[in-house]
Amino acid sequence: MAPESIRLPRARRAPAALAAAVLCVAAQAAAAQPPDGLHDFDFVIGRWNVHLRKLLHPLTGSNEWIEYQGTSVMTKLWDDRANMEEFKVTSLDGRLHMDAQTLRLYDPDTHRWSIWLGDAAHGKLSGPPTVGSFKDGRGEFYDAEDFNGRPILVRYVWTQPTPKSARMEQSFSPDWGRTWEVNWICELSRPS
Repeated sequence: MAPESIRLPRARRAPAALAAAVLCVAAQAAAAQPPDGLHDFDFVIGRWNVHLRKLLHPLTGSNEWIEYQGTSVMTKLWDDRANMEEFKVTSLDGRLHMDAQTLRLYDPDTHRWSIWLGDAAHGKLSGPPTVGSFKDGRGEFYDAEDFNGRPILVRYVWTQPTPKSARMEQSFSPDWGRTWEVNWICELSRPS
């Protein structure tokens, strides 16, 4: 029981109890809501150096990788509800180039992001989007698509995001998530 010196007068106890109950219910409702992921991709905003390893022949048993270096520039759009990435890399031997755009859109109703890839060579967005969210510093995003005439699952995983570095892996699963083959490892670091 609280000391008499901090007890409310009888006439004020009921409104105070009601206010406390309302605050309790509001706190419980807020705790039940999924975390707002609006700022999940804030760590990527700005200019990055890119080191990319790409598996040349995914889902064939091949272990032949090619490495690229380049840049990525990411900017916020629409009051943080979207961001755009301009991605430019060249293979270490200078023979292969990739220019791409990534558009990430935030859905405040589901607290998830949709990631759309832009194909600069063909002038179109490729779809479907890869959809997901972050939890405890790890982002997981999924979609289903066709790859070389067969249906697969695609997964992007963002790990180790800090203001100075981040890592994203793309994996394919031909067996609906029982096994995954990593085919894209993108490591980002801030320019010195």
